[in-house]
Amino acid sequence: MKASPSPKVEEYAPKEEDKFAPYLFMVIHAVDYSRKDGVFATSELNFFLGKNFLVTYHATPLRSVSQTEERAVKANMHIARAPDRVAHTLLDSIVDNYKPALEELSLEIAELEHLALQHPGKETLNKILQVKKEVIHLRQIIGPQREVLARFAQGEFKLIRPHLVPYYRDVYDGLFHISERAQGYMDSLTGILQIYLNMSSNQTGEVVKLLTMITVITTPVMIVGTWYGMNYTQQMPELNSKHGYAWAIGLTVVSTLATLWWMKKKKWL
Repeated sequence: MKASPSPKVEEYAPKEEDKFAPYLFMVIHAVDYSRKDGVFATSELNFFLGKNFLVTYHATPLRSVSQTEERAVKANMHIARAPDRVAHTLLDSIVDNYKPALEELSLEIAELEHLALQHPGKETLNKILQVKKEVIHLRQIIGPQREVLARFAQGEFKLIRPHLVPYYRDVYDGLFHISERAQGYMDSLTGILQIYLNMSSNQTGEVVKLLTMITVITTPVMIVGTWYGMNYTQQMPELNSKHGYAWAIGLTVVSTLATLWWMKKKKWL
């Protein structure tokens, strides 16, 4: 079966010559987040839901399927009594399994905020952009998935018995809150990126400030050295004086100290 990039639900009604019963075909994506890789892994789960059957297909083992199977075998609520009830249990389990992934993502974002403040380097920027990319990926999954569950929550399909519609509505509400959290994470990452840019700008400003201070402080030295480095002695009697060397040093020290005093007075130091 070909993988579908987006969650969806389609209702199939048999034609006159068809022998199969009406059914719903649904594509839902389960997620898992690894802090080690920083990637949301998505697993597709396909439903074929009819009045008397529920067939699921998935290429990889899914925690929600195994949990639902265990609950159906051990629980006293007769989960497996009807296909629409099993489908609800599966969807509810998939949405619940989003929460550990979101908790991992929350820890990752908190760590990124610390890195942006303490170590605003290129590696930190790459991590921020990577996590932001994954949150966008998560929202791209949740958006269509909400639309799918909204149709169930509104009781659109006759294959879902009316008394189960409120249960599907609860699943939709859970996914809605997850969507709100994903939007909050996106806002947080945008703020962290802004903090990173501000910290990087401050670091650059500090470097420029230091270089400027060094240039200003050494300006008297360059002026004195350049002035007395000229290759003529006319009208510069101090060059022939026995105290000329001491005079040049003293002038350099005094002018440098005067520059430092002026910068301190201006509160530049």
